[in-house]
Amino acid sequence: MDLDAFTAVHDSEWARLRELSRRRRLDGAESDEIVRLYQAVATHLSTVRSTAPDPVLVTRLSDLLNGARTRIAGAHEPAWRDVVRFATVSVPAAFYRIRWWIHGVTAACLLVAVVAGFYVATDAEALQAMGPPSYQEEYVETAFADYYDPGAGFAGVVWTNNAFIAAICILTGITGVYPLWILFQNAVMVGSIGGMMAAHGELDLFLQLITPHGLLELTAVFAAGAAGIRLFWAIVDPGPRRRLDAAAQEGRAIITLVVGLAAALLVSGLVEGFVTGSTMPWWLKIVIGAVVLAAFWAYVYILGRRAVEAGATGDLDAHEAGEVAVTAG
Repeated sequence: MDLDAFTAVHDSEWARLRELSRRRRLDGAESDEIVRLYQAVATHLSTVRSTAPDPVLVTRLSDLLNGARTRIAGAHEPAWRDVVRFATVSVPAAFYRIRWWIHGVTAACLLVAVVAGFYVATDAEALQAMGPPSYQEEYVETAFADYYDPGAGFAGVVWTNNAFIAAICILTGITGVYPLWILFQNAVMVGSIGGMMAAHGELDLFLQLITPHGLLELTAVFAAGAAGIRLFWAIVDPGPRRRLDAAAQEGRAIITLVVGLAAALLVSGLVEGFVTGSTMPWWLKIVIGAVVLAAFWAYVYILGRRAVEAGATGDLDAHEAGEVAVTAG
């Protein structure tokens, strides 16, 4: 093939494609024209590569097509915009979609904790099962309060531990049983400790030390358990979706949720590390914990509702996750 002749014949098309690619605005006719020229130049490039692969011409046409492709498809938004959208749309949408599951798990766990605490506080045998009297006395008077040692190191340990519990709830969610067992054990443990403190007349100390960080921390753990159970339920009752599609969609949304849980647990760890064990008045500590929890639910209900109403689910976009085939029955 004579490259000079080929270039002379098609140079006007290439110049026109370059001109359209550089324009800021295109009308309807020009939009159709740039698509047609893009397809034609792509064919030209394929012809050159297969018959006379001149590196200069191949580079020229490749650059031209890249510019046209960007103009047709639109330039990718800066990465920071993706991060902002993820934090203000995807994450709150993922939480908002399972809000009733979170509320249900929270209510159930609180009921279990209260029952366990009441049982330990009022039944002598149950209280005795918590340990020898000397151990209970030492724990109530010193060990429980000493656990909350202010500092960044303690906050990091707390965050890591709670993140591990949340991860187990999510990773084993597909079993449908293990998250329930973890949540039950956690509720019984917290309730039993509260009951032991109450039996020794220190229920107020227990509430003062566990409430500031526990409001958000326990909510995050409950959310992790709810997400795991929701994944299992999506397989049991996938609705109009195939079970495999339902599991994939809910699983990807849970990954989004995990990022939000990590942030929530980090905040609760900071509160536990720098507020719970501090010398602040107890009422101020509780106010800080309540404000942090209120901010979390405002984030979920305000941004989450708006995102869900706009079609967000916490899952990847269709072009990233792949379209789901429509099935009947």
